Amino acid sequence: MTAEEIRVRGTVQGVGFRPTVYRLAQACGLLGDVCNDGEGVVIRVSGTDASIEEFIRRLQQECPPLARINEIKRKCYEGEVSFDDFVISHSFSSVVKTEISPDAATCVQCKEEIFDPYSRFYRYPFNNCTHCGPRLSIIRAIPYDRCNTSMASFNLCAECTKEYNDVENRRFHAQPVACHICGPKATLERSDRKPITASMFSMLDDVDAVCTLLQRGEIVAIKGIGGIHLACDATNETAVQKLRQRKQRYHKPFALMARDIEIIENYCTVSDKERELLESSAAPIVLLKQKRLKEDKETQRHPDAGIFSSPRHRVSSSPRLLPIAPSVAPGQNTLGFMLPYTPLHHLILKRMNRPIVLTSGNISDEPQCINNEEAREKLGKIADYFLLHNREIVNRVDDSVVRVVGEQIQMIRRARGYAPAPINLPPGFNNIPHILAMGGELKNTFCLLRDGQAILSQHLGDLENAAAFTAYQDTLSLYLNLFEHKPEAIALDKHPEYLSSKLGKELAAANQIQLYSIQHHHAHIAACMAENGIPLDSPPVLGIALDGLGYGEDNTLWGGEFLLADYRHFQRLAKFKPVPMIGGEKAIKQPWRNTYAQLTSAFSWEDLKNQYGELEIIKFLENKPLNLLNQVVSKSINSPLTSSVGRLFDAVAAAIGICREECSYEGQAAIEMEALVDANTLNNHEETLNYSFNIGILDNIYCIDSHPMWQTLLNDLQQQMPLSVIAAKFHKGLAQTIVEMVNIICKQNVIKNVVLTGGVYQNSILLEQVRENLQKLGLNILTHSIIPCNDGGLSLGQAVITAAQYYL
Repeated sequence: MTAEEIRVRGTVQGVGFRPTVYRLAQACGLLGDVCNDGEGVVIRVSGTDASIEEFIRRLQQECPPLARINEIKRKCYEGEVSFDDFVISHSFSSVVKTEISPDAATCVQCKEEIFDPYSRFYRYPFNNCTHCGPRLSIIRAIPYDRCNTSMASFNLCAECTKEYNDVENRRFHAQPVACHICGPKATLERSDRKPITASMFSMLDDVDAVCTLLQRGEIVAIKGIGGIHLACDATNETAVQKLRQRKQRYHKPFALMARDIEIIENYCTVSDKERELLESSAAPIVLLKQKRLKEDKETQRHPDAGIFSSPRHRVSSSPRLLPIAPSVAPGQNTLGFMLPYTPLHHLILKRMNRPIVLTSGNISDEPQCINNEEAREKLGKIADYFLLHNREIVNRVDDSVVRVVGEQIQMIRRARGYAPAPINLPPGFNNIPHILAMGGELKNTFCLLRDGQAILSQHLGDLENAAAFTAYQDTLSLYLNLFEHKPEAIALDKHPEYLSSKLGKELAAANQIQLYSIQHHHAHIAACMAENGIPLDSPPVLGIALDGLGYGEDNTLWGGEFLLADYRHFQRLAKFKPVPMIGGEKAIKQPWRNTYAQLTSAFSWEDLKNQYGELEIIKFLENKPLNLLNQVVSKSINSPLTSSVGRLFDAVAAAIGICREECSYEGQAAIEMEALVDANTLNNHEETLNYSFNIGILDNIYCIDSHPMWQTLLNDLQQQMPLSVIAAKFHKGLAQTIVEMVNIICKQNVIKNVVLTGGVYQNSILLEQVRENLQKLGLNILTHSIIPCNDGGLSLGQAVITAAQYYL
């Protein structure tokens, strides 16, 4: 007989791993025990060599659905062998090296139970098991046991205790397990605090009543897993407009939730990969291409509108299709859909035959509300009703957002369902010290590096908002405590005014920790390298970083960069021609400022007036205080130079009439211009159907100048060319110029890998055009899939660059 101690690291707590170990050990005839600790799972077994080998093989093959094994270490067991059975032992604490599982969407079995009248979980909104339910959102400490979660205040009833302790039951040691008798409860209340009388509804319960409220055109605040959402009928324009006005979110698209895939397919095309994402345990918002719906006067009447007089009253199984309200996603050709991911959502949507808006419960730009009192206070003037519950949300976790571009997944916002699952680092990063990376200012995440892994926080939002910055600090403290992370180095962005950078400097000074300032675009490139497994000591890649802005080495604002980079160093080989950002941050919100800067950088204003004076954009700009603008530019007053491609997109969009005066959310002009692109022009290979740029030399490096592009674009406007064609020609021309620049650089440098990174690559047209044409040159193209290409992935790049420089 042989005795071994087996250490398993990975996502192995709270996911049904120990019951699987128990079942397999019994099947293989082994004696011993299994328990959780701070490093993962420890298994002690006694048996024949063959039976232990069979156990290890089956453990890897039959891993539970939410579990992930990163490492199995085996050694001879040196203690006394006195096992007479195989048992599951109590957890014990040690150095924390285990992982925290992301929140997981309701599994098939739990969904079936809430709709089964014979199940004790019938219509229970918080049903869960080891295969699904809350994880990160309720955890306070490691190990992941009930006493360390917000479920600690709910004492298990006899039936739940029995299932919790039954190793053969899928609820064995499922920490949030509960039922109608012993678990959290959902309650419906009015925003004006007046009582809800029985005469108002004859529904099955408070959760069922929400469906009727939504059908009536009401706005309901709904507390879910990681935050509180605001919901309304997505086909009711009046309700959607009311939500926009109250929430002060006037144009940014709303996320949608639908009962099932079939409803989504009425409005969008859904590929196999998109279906897989929608139905995955992560259950993210997936951006889908809209279908064109036929106009039908009959569709204006809601088939399931009105008051239900009986719980048995149900709508037709095949109602007329109602169009999505125009205000849901103005200026878009995509819709962001998700499927129900909690029993609560499944129950609300059971008899809802059309989509609902399900957007963050907050005033625009503030963090999502997570507790009941905060919701009542902040959302009381937005929502008509509240569906709340008494299970505390410990960690705010927004909905994740993904899309599929050319059959590849593109992560746009990494949060619920994905965070904080660790990212395994490439070879060379195995024995790195603990490193904390603070992230950027917008779409912030932070990152903890340890033991060859990166733990990226969930999306935390824009830190320029005071409430978001407070939430960022709270979440950072929680992570440092959860993972017992004591950084030896802190990484931050070079921008001196980023709040994350200022906080990082304070932490470094207070704790005497070494500080590393990382250039913004180098971090973008390194993040993409890391997620694609590029080893530490690999040859440099060519990184093409296109975004809104980042602080450059020359104290200007970069945003259109071609960098030869490895993890330690970078060299700027090419850029887009810098132009002033007139008014500084105002230029981000007022695209016309970028148009004026671009035009006056390419032409004299007198020439523009003489040749194009009849154009709407020129007339518009003439009504602006041009003398004042010229003075601030000439005197370099709040008009920093920028090579930003994001600002170039804004300039072109404003020139053709998109968001000319103002944007109400980041990237609005570029997003709406992408939606406008004519597909026939895009796919036509005629040379005349794209705009040309000049490639020259500026400051001893290559420079892309947009002058000829503007000349042709203004001529097209004179000829009254369709705006959709102009948008397509701009996208094609920009992509071809990027490829041309890469071709020039590759002739002078040995390049194998090309990295496409930065927020501009959220534009699926540009990403596909550039990727496909670079692949034709025989290059290996690296893009993002598990972290965002925008600033949400910045902290990973900061962390790995710091780790690499730490060893210099």
